Amino acid sequence: MLEIRQQLKLVQQLVMTPQLQQAIKLLQLSRLELAESIQQEIEQNPLLEEEVSPPESAAGTDQESAQKTETAETKEKTSEVDISDTTLSEINWEDYANEYEAVPQYRAKDFSELPSRFDLLTQKPNLQSHLTWQLSLSEVTEEELDVGLFIIGNLNMNGFLDVSLEEIAHATNCGEAVAQKMIEKIQQMDPAGVGGRNVKESLLLQLERLNLGNSLPSDIVSNHLHLLETKNYAAIGRAIRHSMADVLAAVKIIVGLDPHPGRFYSDEEPQYIIPDVYVQKVSGEYIILLNDEGLPRLRISNYYKEILKNKKSTPAETREYIQDKLKSAAWLIKCIHQRQRTIYKVVESILTFQKEFFERGVAFLKPLVLRDVADDISMHESTVSRVTTNKYVHTPQGIFELKYFFTSSIQREGGEALSSESIKERIRLITQAEDHDKPLSDKAISEIFAREHIKVARRTVAKYREQIGILPSKYRKRPKMSI
Repeated sequence: MLEIRQQLKLVQQLVMTPQLQQAIKLLQLSRLELAESIQQEIEQNPLLEEEVSPPESAAGTDQESAQKTETAETKEKTSEVDISDTTLSEINWEDYANEYEAVPQYRAKDFSELPSRFDLLTQKPNLQSHLTWQLSLSEVTEEELDVGLFIIGNLNMNGFLDVSLEEIAHATNCGEAVAQKMIEKIQQMDPAGVGGRNVKESLLLQLERLNLGNSLPSDIVSNHLHLLETKNYAAIGRAIRHSMADVLAAVKIIVGLDPHPGRFYSDEEPQYIIPDVYVQKVSGEYIILLNDEGLPRLRISNYYKEILKNKKSTPAETREYIQDKLKSAAWLIKCIHQRQRTIYKVVESILTFQKEFFERGVAFLKPLVLRDVADDISMHESTVSRVTTNKYVHTPQGIFELKYFFTSSIQREGGEALSSESIKERIRLITQAEDHDKPLSDKAISEIFAREHIKVARRTVAKYREQIGILPSKYRKRPKMSI
């Protein structure tokens, strides 16, 4: 039988308030995301204001007294100045940027050396826009134009065509002959080699552009590209029955080609890293400096504080609204300060654990886990994880993400465990010093570590080698020059 009944129950659960959620969110934001979040809060909360410090000038402090004495005279003269049309007509508006705008920090010997302001407003065309511009100048029908635009839109960043002839014909409702015609037309455009399906076809298109379609380089690319990748020139010579001089001359031509022609027109902008923290060595001691440059400095508006003081003239609803916004603003400022203090504590702890790294480099990086830092600063591991995400530190050894200092350990018999990053650095040094006629295999590098009582398996060596961008031994081998 169903019935409605009231019952009391005592339950313990963790409830995250909106303020706590905001604090956790701010803690894991990157520098750029934090600046955007603060700007949004300024726009939504009228009680938040950004402190604007007056610009400093080199001669400003020396001229303060003179400026104060001239203030009264300036006001009197200003009232007498008559700005007429003749005054405005004397301005050369065409050269306004050079004569009336702020003078740049640098000075060129000749103003003609300065970049035009229009150069700063232009944008480098990407591959698609560059090919579309060429296609618009071609004599094609409306149907061919649509097919050509579809082909251009399906080129990847390397300039290679990612769709088949059948897919083009089906997507554009045209015949395969029209699709093939437009593929060939685009392959004739600039840059040379664009529109190929892979590296081999792209290189062959470039050789045809150089009138080398039936030459020795074309034969090597068509039939012996795998030997070219391993630099086995002797095998190429035996296969094509040519002298080593001819092979080397052909290889020189092939090496001068671009295997990824579309990358020249890449519109990807470089991502510059602004460190959140600076660690500098001053007088033998390391100093930690938080980078607050570019982040808005917040304060609570005095105007709304005065409104709260006038209880009689301010309606209750208005006071309640202002008080809510005041609490929100005060909590945001507190969270930002707490975020900065937490970052400082984490970096200070990392500096303690990784002192040898800051002194001597990557090879002396020690194994470290989040728990070590969390126990050191009496915080939870999740807090340390959020702090080290998308945060960067500038050190005497370079700029590193805070996550970089937390690495797995490699056991060493009879000695301290080593960091995986230090093992990677050691692999890099070993491959740099190897005999290029007989480069070391991954197994040989593993045996070198074994002789030093360091347990690194062959598969681990291969994984670390790929992570630091070192090719396998067969690709590092010096080319064979004798047939």
